[in-house]
Formats: sequence, structure tokens, C-alpha cells
Amino acid sequence: MKQVKKFENKKVLVLGLARSGQAAARLLAKLGAIVTVNDGKPFDENPSAQALLEEGIKVICGSHPLELLDEEFAYMVKNPGIPYTNPMVVRALEKNIPVITEVELAYLVSEAPIIGITGSNGKTTTTTMIAEVLNHGGHSALLSGNIGYPASEVAQSAVTADTLVMELSSFQLMGTEDFHPHLAVITNLMPTHIDYHGSFENYVEAKWNIQKNMTADDVIILNFNQKLAEDLAAQTKATVVPFSTEKKVDGAYLEDGMLCFKGQAVMKADELGVPGSHNVENALAAIAVAKLSGVSDEAIRETLAHFGGVKHRLQYLGEVNDVKFYNDSKSTNILATQKALSGFDNKKVILIAGGLDRGNEFDDLVPDLAGLKKMIILGESAPRVKRAADKAKVSYLDARDVAEAAKLAFENAESGDVILLSPANASWDMYKNFEVRGDEFIAAFEAIKGE
Repeated sequence: MKQVKKFENKKVLVLGLARSGQAAARLLAKLGAIVTVNDGKPFDENPSAQALLEEGIKVICGSHPLELLDEEFAYMVKNPGIPYTNPMVVRALEKNIPVITEVELAYLVSEAPIIGITGSNGKTTTTTMIAEVLNHGGHSALLSGNIGYPASEVAQSAVTADTLVMELSSFQLMGTEDFHPHLAVITNLMPTHIDYHGSFENYVEAKWNIQKNMTADDVIILNFNQKLAEDLAAQTKATVVPFSTEKKVDGAYLEDGMLCFKGQAVMKADELGVPGSHNVENALAAIAVAKLSGVSDEAIRETLAHFGGVKHRLQYLGEVNDVKFYNDSKSTNILATQKALSGFDNKKVILIAGGLDRGNEFDDLVPDLAGLKKMIILGESAPRVKRAADKAKVSYLDARDVAEAAKLAFENAESGDVILLSPANASWDMYKNFEVRGDEFIAAFEAIKGE
């Protein structure tokens, strides 16, 4: 870990805890900062704050007192999910206090080079693919960032022989100053998180921060299926390496069923361990990183052919009586479910869908539902999902929960079929989050397998 001096004897306010806030507070204390942590959760219900207090870090819990900012703080490190409209953040900016996120701290202390991955869809899958390909190819790749491993925690133990493979959200990237990956990937850019950013333009600007400190010695990998990415390519100092499933580019591309890089076939697209056109895009991005990092074609093929997906993201669970089960609980919107269905033959698919929506209809999903063997429908949005099923002329059954849905699906499945949980809805009507929903599906699969 680099012993940076910029925080030494400086007062730093960490706003919001969660895992990244805890990691940031501990790292700042190691760097000699005078740390104050402010979290909205009451102290008695806040084991994270209690642990930090025992370590000698000042904590203020239960509210966000604006007068706290009258102290002479040199920096604010905020939880990425806290919007810039938050009164504490607004006051900090009014007082010209730099507001950063903990990925900036990770960059400052990391001895290891950084590969940064961002985008609207496919970040986690692409990040995981890249790490697995690099590790299988003889590198030491460490997962970090928005994927569940706080970057500022992982960076402390990383050495120069390692590489931090870092998933980055738009929220995290807004809070960067010197952050500088040597390789960056933007999987795609879609209108998401507009409630946070205010506009798609602001969202793109936040994502584009990933390259703001890059030079011609660095590489940014962009999805040339999107005209927007081609436009952005002209606005960076970094060397651009494109990928595309639609045309031959000077990078990674799909041609005649082969995944290629700069004129060389690497592997067959149908050898990928995860289905779906979106995963072909993810694999091309991973191949670009791997080839630029000197990984052999053999290591790339072996890794991507055995890649089973990320938990809750089109995760292959296994099969029972030649019926395959896929857990795509992370598909909380129509677009995600469309992408999931694109990887299968509909006439062999029983789709489990429904949950909590925003009151919208599912007409956009109708063409993608056409030809499905059956649907199992659940949740608050069930009436609207059923209307879509009727328009697609797909028969369906009702289920009380995911466990019952899995059982019903299996009872209606035949050899060669696929049971796919891809809800196209959020989970909060029935489950705490999509992970809990996915875990229930995994448990249901294990129970069916054990019968």
C-alpha cells in the first residue's frame, strides 16, 4: 500500500457507512487522517459504527447535523448512493470541501494497476469474466469495487504484481479526482439512474469520468454497437479499442459465429458458457482485455467456455431430468429479461416472471414472450404481466412465490426444457431484494434435485 500523505493530520468526514464507508474510514485512519463518521442509523442499531468507535474513530449517528460541517474538514468521502442533492453534500460543496468516493482512495493507495469496468448493463458479468480470464492466464486479478469488495479495502493488500479488476458505478465515478485506470471498459450506455443524475447526459458524463485522467498509453474499450460510443471515442486521449457484434472493428468482434480479435479467431460464440446476445458482447469486452494483457487464446477459450455466470445474473444452476434451471433474479426490468430470453429457444422455455413494477404495462416484452412453452406468473404486477402473456398467446399459471413457481414449472417441463427465473420486475413486493428472491429459487432447485 502506498503511504500517501495528503490526508495526514487532515480532518475528513465519511458520510454514510455500509461496507465501503467502513473501509474508507479505516483506511483514512491508517493514513493519519482525523476521521469523523456520520451515519443516519441510530448508534444502538449500528454495529458498524460501534466497531469503528471501539477502534478510536469518532462517530455521529442517528441524524445528519449540518452544523457538523462548520468544523474545518479537508475532505468528505461520501457513500456513492447518497445523492448530491443531500443537504450535507450541498453544504460541503458550498464550503468548497472536495467530495470524493472511496474508489478515489483505492486508486491513491494501490500499488497494483487498475482495470476499471463500467456501463449500464453487464458490468458485473464482464468484470467477473475479466478477472477469471486473467487469473486462468497466469495473472493475479483481484475483484473489487461495486461488485461487493470495497475497493479501498482490496487496494490495501494489493501488490504491484496484482491487478485490481474494479467494477465502477456512475455514483462512484462522480466522486473521483485523480482516479486513473490503465485499462477501462464501458459495456454500454442506456438511460438508467435518471432519478439520481437528472438527465441521460449527466449520467453519461458521470460514466465518462472513467477516462478523464487517461493518456495515449492507456486503453479504453468501447461498445461500437452504439453510435454514442463511437461519438465518445473521439473525445478521449486514451487509445480506443472497440468491440462489436454487428460489424468488423479494429478490436474484438463477432464474425461468422466466431469471436475474433484484430483479425484472429479466438473461439466459437456458441462455446460460451452463458447464453444470450448480451453475453457475447460481455465476452468480446473480456477478450479485448485479455488479449491486450497477453493472455493466450487457449486460456481465454477454457475460461469463457466454463463460465457459469454470476450469481442471480443468468446463473446456470444445473439440471434435473434433463431440465435446465437458470437464475436471473437480477433482471428487474423489461430490457434485462429481453436480453435473457435472447439466449434461448422460446418453445423450450418456461419463464417465471412478475413482482413489483412501476405500474407500467409490459407491451414491450410481448414480442420476446411469443412462442414460450409456458409462463409462471407471480407478484403485484401479475395482472399486467398476464395481459402481456395473453397478447403473446402464451399460457400461464399463477404462483404464490418463487418456490411454488419453480415447482409448478418443473411439473410442466419435459426433457430438454429450460426453467428461467427472469422476473422483469423488482422484488420488493415479496422479498427484501433480488438476491433473496434468487436464493429462494436456488433452494427450490436444490429441493427438486434432491427429491
